[in-house]
Amino acid sequence: MKKNALYAFGFAALLTGMTSCSNTPTKNDDGVDSAKKMNSEMTNSQPAAATPSKDDADFAVMAANAGMTEIELSKVALAKSSNADVKKYAQMIVDEHTAAAAKLTSIATSKQISLPSSLSDASKKDVDDLSGKKAKDIDKAYVDKMVSDHKDAVDAFKKESENSTDADLKAFATETLPTLQKHLDDAQAMKSSMK
Repeated sequence: MKKNALYAFGFAALLTGMTSCSNTPTKNDDGVDSAKKMNSEMTNSQPAAATPSKDDADFAVMAANAGMTEIELSKVALAKSSNADVKKYAQMIVDEHTAAAAKLTSIATSKQISLPSSLSDASKKDVDDLSGKKAKDIDKAYVDKMVSDHKDAVDAFKKESENSTDADLKAFATETLPTLQKHLDDAQAMKSSMK
């Protein structure tokens, strides 16, 4: 269980401004696009054996942004929800995703993959939308978002675990996948109980 918690999907340590190498996005726009651009430039300028593929680097960027998004959405739920089950789930997401961020950051650093230091524009909108909800609407909106986001995450991590050409990212995706599935299952169970 602790191993799964350590490898959980979150990647929220990135919220502290950590990036995986000295190339930090310089624009205040979508940090995900900036990270992808830097990774593409790095991939084109490095020997093939020295860096992961563009698909693997894009996966790391996507996973980092998704983790930061889950953390921020969960912080909103923690602050605004009065439902004990929702708060417990949100705290689990914050804790497990924060722990996983360290693992992803370590892998990204060793591979010279630039990770975003801020949320994508779409993720910022999702967090703002949830923050703007009335307290009575927070629980359903949060749980619905956890279900949809975790479905996407399970699909992305499954694809990476099956198709990655980078052994470390493949192992990370494979080890993290069961935890993501549990997060999805728990969110679906909460959603059913709210009907």
